[in-house]
Amino acid sequence: MPETARPEPSRPYRWMVLLFVSLAMFGSYYAYDALSPLADLLKQQLGFSDSNIGLLQAIYSFPNIFTVVIGGLIIDRLGLRKSLMIFGVLCVLGPGINAASGQLWIMAMGRLIFGMGAESLNVAVTTALAKWFKGKELSFAFGMNLTICRLGSFAALNSPTWARAAYASWRGPLLIAFVISSLSFVGAMVYWILEAHAEKKYHLGEASTDKVVFGDLFKFSQSYWLIVALCIVFYSAIFPFQTFAVKFFIEAHGTSREFGGFLSSMLTLFAMIATPLFGLLVDRVGKRALLMMFGSLLLIPVYLIMAYTQVNLYIPMAMMGVAFSLIPAVMWPSVAYIVEQSKLGTAYGVMTMIQNIGLFGFNLLIGWANTRGGASASNPAGYHMGMWIFSILGFLGVLFAFLLRQRETGTHGHGLETITTVSASA
Repeated sequence: MPETARPEPSRPYRWMVLLFVSLAMFGSYYAYDALSPLADLLKQQLGFSDSNIGLLQAIYSFPNIFTVVIGGLIIDRLGLRKSLMIFGVLCVLGPGINAASGQLWIMAMGRLIFGMGAESLNVAVTTALAKWFKGKELSFAFGMNLTICRLGSFAALNSPTWARAAYASWRGPLLIAFVISSLSFVGAMVYWILEAHAEKKYHLGEASTDKVVFGDLFKFSQSYWLIVALCIVFYSAIFPFQTFAVKFFIEAHGTSREFGGFLSSMLTLFAMIATPLFGLLVDRVGKRALLMMFGSLLLIPVYLIMAYTQVNLYIPMAMMGVAFSLIPAVMWPSVAYIVEQSKLGTAYGVMTMIQNIGLFGFNLLIGWANTRGGASASNPAGYHMGMWIFSILGFLGVLFAFLLRQRETGTHGHGLETITTVSASA
């Protein structure tokens, strides 16, 4: 039967594809966030400094600086099935190396290999969803995939509660992460079977990955670069904090590891629930730059409140959760207002690349600041320098969002502050 004469895949078949590629992402998200609840044990049992822990988290982002430069070359050359399998293997191999040895350089190599696989797996899964889903179903499929991914983070950050016995040693939680990361390989393997079977019966769509075309960079407006600047300071204020959050809560506020893990997971919980709601809100009211100003403003006091007071920690973490839900819901879609559809691949690719540069640099910087300050249970003031850095990043976020609003309400505006919608081009 000719390819064009074949029927589209049935809805249950597509949802089965969604389930298994999302499980693959669940495994990688869990393995990424498994480091945070473990930070104090790495310090106590292996003698790691905060600089060492910052390095382990930073090195994950290092290969991702270059992943978007090569774009979908691997996927285009090898095909989606083989690419998913390769990335899935890397997502299991990295955590396996992490659990195998307590030597810093071996664990760093494991995180590097894991980083090479995890972000590339994300690109491949995005490509797979675009291939199998169309129209309104695509948005829903992306939303469901993101929810399942974030459940991986939520499970990892709360692992001190449901896997308490494993935290008697640094290796126990990493072995759990290794086992759960195997879902990345299992999901890729099942996808291979599903697609191979579907190719014989159904007409499958085609989807291309976002590729960077550097010549397009000179055509982007100032508004785009202000959003990129906001992106780097916002994520650099969130994820490097989470690297040390559980350790900070234990040493500076005397919480248990279980409660510290739950507090850190509040950001993920807020994002799972509130991000789509904020997306609906902004479509109704516009005011995108203004809302990004508000989200950034929330970040300025929360770190200083946690550093200098013994306030109920639910309050600053809830404020961070609102910011973590609001800004991404507004920021990423805003690019589609400012950049031509034909250049969106380059725009998002460069934005992601610069975001990973920030995560790499600030994980190292915060680790250095904590080590230099002597951050510990006996010296919680050692965290103050790092918390000031996070607050300054929040201030810079307000500044960039303010400049964006000034430009968008002037003659060079692209409609960010209006209620006018754009087509789903991203």
